[in-house]
Amino acid sequence: MKILKILTLRGPNYWSIRRSQLIVVRLDLEKLADRPSDRIPGFYEGLTEALPSLVEHFCSPGCRGGFLSRVREGTMMGHIVEHVALELQSLAGMPVGFGRTRETATPGIYNVVFEYQNERAGRYAARAAVRLCQSIIETGRYPQSELEQDLADLTDLREEAAFGPSTDTIVKEAEAQGIPWTQLGARALIQLGYGIYQKRIQATLTDFSSILGVELACDKEGTKRVLEDAGIPVPRGTVIHYLDELQDAIDDVGGYPIVIKPLDGNHGRGITIDIRTWEVAEAAYDAAMAESKSQAAIVERYYPGRDHRVLVVNGNVVAVAERVPAHVVGDGKSTIAELIE
Repeated sequence: MKILKILTLRGPNYWSIRRSQLIVVRLDLEKLADRPSDRIPGFYEGLTEALPSLVEHFCSPGCRGGFLSRVREGTMMGHIVEHVALELQSLAGMPVGFGRTRETATPGIYNVVFEYQNERAGRYAARAAVRLCQSIIETGRYPQSELEQDLADLTDLREEAAFGPSTDTIVKEAEAQGIPWTQLGARALIQLGYGIYQKRIQATLTDFSSILGVELACDKEGTKRVLEDAGIPVPRGTVIHYLDELQDAIDDVGGYPIVIKPLDGNHGRGITIDIRTWEVAEAAYDAAMAESKSQAAIVERYYPGRDHRVLVVNGNVVAVAERVPAHVVGDGKSTIAELIE
């Protein structure tokens, strides 16, 4: 087998009305053009040993194990590559299910079409699927170590391109409402729709977001001062730039317990709460400065309470979520690692 070309489809296409994200592999079966799977000794056994989860693929029989029955009875290798590419992505945490395989006008050359979630992962899955099938044809097996490496690589590609929770929620809602979306370059810049009606977002920022509001929200101390001026209670705090200032800052806010956080960080990075000793305070200062773009940290009095995130759209509160830190509950016998599992 030989891959002649790999195309990535990102919009309306010939192959599907509902699926816009498709990989199209132009595959030359070469000597396999006249050899369906039932005429390849040991192929069925090698495939089911490598990917036993293929039993969940219904295929044309419309039932569990349907695809594997096609492999046992005899189907062309392009069809098998399609299902293997889908399964590799699913095993790596990117569930996909749509696929089509059609012979072209040139005998022995097929268009293998399958769905993807992540473009780079989809193209990787195409090559890995061909490699897996070729190995089973030639040796009767696909080494477990190579399969594990394929899945690890696919997982890495998925995680590298994964959206944050805010972007992911918006994208999923767009899909639910039939709004097409496209990722534009890096930094999770997303375009919703096309033409004059398109909108662009980045995390929770849109083209309607106020630059003054965004800049103020990124400045924790500035935000606190605005809230204080509006009569809203805020914790006592001060900004420091050097470790030598830390002890005076602790005294200024009334002593322990304290919170230390970067002046301009986000996503909770570099924040340490409920600090009660100097040793922990020093470590917290280092963590905060490592995440601060302006090389400044805020020292505040710590007050226990519940952490909430409020979503405001057009001046109205539309959702509130309580943020609960990751934790486990002990049972008196299990280790922390076991409780996490």
